[in-house]
Amino acid sequence: MSKVVMYGSVSVDGFIADEKDDPGPIFEWLVSGDVPLDESGEVKVSPASYDYTRQYWDQIGVTIAGRHVFDLTDGWDGQPPSGIDHVVVVTHRPPPEGWDAAAPFHFVDGVEAAAAAAQELAGDRIVEVAAGDVGGQALAAGLVDEVRMDLVPVVLGSGKRYFGSVRAQHLLEDPDVVIQGDRVLHLRFRVRR
Repeated sequence: MSKVVMYGSVSVDGFIADEKDDPGPIFEWLVSGDVPLDESGEVKVSPASYDYTRQYWDQIGVTIAGRHVFDLTDGWDGQPPSGIDHVVVVTHRPPPEGWDAAAPFHFVDGVEAAAAAAQELAGDRIVEVAAGDVGGQALAAGLVDEVRMDLVPVVLGSGKRYFGSVRAQHLLEDPDVVIQGDRVLHLRFRVRR
């Protein structure tokens, strides 16, 4: 089975965006360097961030995201982001009217169904779960193997939490990766079983 990784950029006080879904300076690290991270050339990071992030992004086969993120991004115009093969959208609603059924997006009800669909689609590649409510639900359900976060030196004070509405304690192992980039600290933790 594929490894399931919860991933996102996060403020030092644990938020991925403010109450209005504005990430503010959370993604500043993605434009603070000299090395293009993708084909667009708009995303430029430090060499250390490139070496860590590009290698990780190249392993992702499927991203699981919530319907809220899907709607905020306008469904990425039907193209999964960053070269990912498929996106599994956790939702209680049908796809948007007029949605291209041939687009590599799969709409499912619940994180367990999303994880099962993503595992099947990913093959031996990584299943990524977006941080936030869906990521927190997947962690609480015991579906996450690893937590990766890009810790950004900003305090938002309030907003959308990295782990969503998780209320129970979940233990992680000590970080086995700590990499300093420009305006970011990349961290990787395995989930303690």
